[in-house]
Amino acid sequence: MQYKVLKNIPEQEKIQNEVTSELWPEFMFHDPVSNANWHKLFESFPEFQISLMSNYEVIGIANCIPYYWNKSFEKLPDRGWDWVFGKGINDKLNKIRANTLNGLQIAVSKKHQGKGISSLVLKEMISLARDNGFKYVTTPVRPILKSEYPLTSIDSYIKWRREDGLPFDPWLRVHVRLGGKIIKPCHKSMYITGTVNEWEEWTNMKFFETGRYVIRGALKPVKINIEKNSGEYTEPNVWVLHEVNHT
Repeated sequence: MQYKVLKNIPEQEKIQNEVTSELWPEFMFHDPVSNANWHKLFESFPEFQISLMSNYEVIGIANCIPYYWNKSFEKLPDRGWDWVFGKGINDKLNKIRANTLNGLQIAVSKKHQGKGISSLVLKEMISLARDNGFKYVTTPVRPILKSEYPLTSIDSYIKWRREDGLPFDPWLRVHVRLGGKIIKPCHKSMYITGTVNEWEEWTNMKFFETGRYVIRGALKPVKINIEKNSGEYTEPNVWVLHEVNHT
């Protein structure tokens, strides 16, 4: 497929929001860390936000943030997305020179899914890291089929394998095929909370009693507490590491 990579363009945030607005369940747009910092990606790190365009259509996007890490990647925090987002911004503010690129998001336009574009976007992300001198790419991966198995722990899910030995999950499989190494789960990658009414609006469901609920698009059940008028969702992701080849 012929495509071109767009970066450092003024309308990048708007272009990408048009793609992602169709993809994620509503509650995913209410992570406080993302809401407070998303615009900073395009203000402070515009060179690390890319869109792939083919035939005048955006077919896929990637959002990245550089950060500094000097420990074993096995020691990456359990907080995942929320942690690395804040870490990259704080490193930039404190003038700490980054040595690792983190992929926050890869998304493929709904119209163009199933065509292998996610692999193209991931390759461009790794190339972006190489062009900027980074040796490693990390990403808290959101396994694409985990929402179909919300009662299975993320620890068990990432061990599922096909007969060929590759991960059961298609998105983890894309990473592994491109040399990615599954490091470990990050059980508290993203934390989303709201009132019972807000969760009812986000999910188009009704909650009459306290309990754990399976929500469409969620990777694990959401905890609803009627007495406290609150709902909590802690999203598990999977830390994946790519070593960038500079030869």
